[in-house]
Amino acid sequence: MLTAEGCAARRQRLLTRLNPSQPMVLTDPLHLRYLANFHVDPFSLGADFGGLLQIRPDGTTTLFHDHRLPRSVDASHVDKREVVKWYDGVSPGQGPRRTVLKPVLDALGGRVHDSLTDPLSDSLFQAVGEMRRVKDDDEVSLISTCCRVAEVGFVWAREHVEAGLTEIDIYTGIFSACSRAAGQPVIVYGDFAVSPGSSRRGGPPTTQVLADGDTLILDFSVVLQGYRSDFTNTLVVGGAATPRQEQLFQLCVEAMSAGERHLRAGVQGREVYDGVRDIFKDAGLADAFPHHAGHGLGLSHPEAPFLVKQSLETLVAGDVVTLEPGLYLEGVGGIRIEHNYLITETGFERLSNHTIALK
Repeated sequence: MLTAEGCAARRQRLLTRLNPSQPMVLTDPLHLRYLANFHVDPFSLGADFGGLLQIRPDGTTTLFHDHRLPRSVDASHVDKREVVKWYDGVSPGQGPRRTVLKPVLDALGGRVHDSLTDPLSDSLFQAVGEMRRVKDDDEVSLISTCCRVAEVGFVWAREHVEAGLTEIDIYTGIFSACSRAAGQPVIVYGDFAVSPGSSRRGGPPTTQVLADGDTLILDFSVVLQGYRSDFTNTLVVGGAATPRQEQLFQLCVEAMSAGERHLRAGVQGREVYDGVRDIFKDAGLADAFPHHAGHGLGLSHPEAPFLVKQSLETLVAGDVVTLEPGLYLEGVGGIRIEHNYLITETGFERLSNHTIALK
């Protein structure tokens, strides 16, 4: 999880940038996770409900939240927590649940600084967005944990994918494997889809039945405490890839290696994209690569930097990014692979270690 030291350091960096003269009150769930490790377990009756985080100019903090939120909020890193009663299971609830914190907000001055209507919001969101590019050690550790859990899901898939199963069967197996590996229910979302080519490059699982020769794209994320991994492998159902499928796969592997040669601080996103696309262009398949070459990753998906043709964003040490080359040809199938990387001053550290292979 995020550490108390990491949260305190991020709050201090934010205060240094904004230099507020009055206490700030924040409610955006991403801000509360990033700055205070306030995470509401989504597998609970408290899912979708949050809190108020007050950060004073001297750095001290108070967190206010509904008392019926799950135990995950006990891990928040703040100086003081104020728990507000809403419903005790015996007497009627105190109005609609989302109004439980309104008296608290009124007492704090009635101002939410990360509301889009607040004068400070533009500066605040820009500052936090730029800060989030440079991942702290506790953030990288949590993303790495997400990777380890997701890797177990990929192992399950390589051992169990076969003709006759449905896409939902595959999703269910991966979800179960990841939950067991994490020792708790986890969010698993993404693409669990047979791709015949450009007409379907991914998507959520359906009742479609897998057949030998199908290319099954598994591009999924595991989410823990709001942070996530995001990487991909494509399997040929039955394991007998055609020569054309093998060719597309090898081109994707070459494109990933080409992109990796550009992964270091100071490189523009479009350079990474061009490095990936040039492999496909030289093979006469540039038009079969219709999407980004990768993107940033962390508390949201995707997030900056964006590795696209027009990107002038520059990679910085501390970025966590993906590379995901893919090719999609009707009658052959769609193939996509992906790894996750931590950008350093001189190169990268690869965070994901799953097997990339068609069988």
